[in-house]
Amino acid sequence: MIIKNIESKIRLATTVAIGSLIAAVIISGIACSYAYRQVLSARRSIYILDNTVPILAKQTDVEINRPAEYRAHVDLFHAIFFSLTPDDKYIEYQMKKAMYLIDESGAQQMNNLKEKGYFNSILSSSSVLTLQTDSIVLDMPHKYFRFYGRLKIDRRSSTITRSLITEGNLKDIPRSDNNPHGVLITNWKTLENKDLENVPKNTF
Repeated sequence: MIIKNIESKIRLATTVAIGSLIAAVIISGIACSYAYRQVLSARRSIYILDNTVPILAKQTDVEINRPAEYRAHVDLFHAIFFSLTPDDKYIEYQMKKAMYLIDESGAQQMNNLKEKGYFNSILSSSSVLTLQTDSIVLDMPHKYFRFYGRLKIDRRSSTITRSLITEGNLKDIPRSDNNPHGVLITNWKTLENKDLENVPKNTF
């Protein structure tokens, strides 16, 4: 009888010990999970001093702002690449800036335009090119964009308005001074670049 009581007490002690261990593991896991979430939340919060008064400022999740950054990057590239003046140094400077924002597909299009005499025609006709963005359509899952804009070419003899439609993909890269959005345009193609209007200027 005494032996049975001892065995029962041992089983009870073992059960209590195992139960305590499991409960401790569960409580530790919950505590660690809660602490981790608190640390993540704290990292998203920064304090700015305004006359020694701390003001809480929340950091925004990068993924939430990414579509806006993609659109801004696409808009910036097209503005740099297509808004030109009849100045060979300025054109060279703009092309150099634009190439930081795009892969080799941009260099291929630039070289094609050079071979066709596009930049020389800007210089010879004293043309001023201004690009106006109409819209930028994004397909986030495929990181694809389509750009719609109007290109105004102001020459001595006339003002030409063209519709410009391009497409491409977007690739995330580390940010830099030359690429502040951390995006690279890839597989860039011009789908449409046709005249919409040609208004002659009075030459007298």
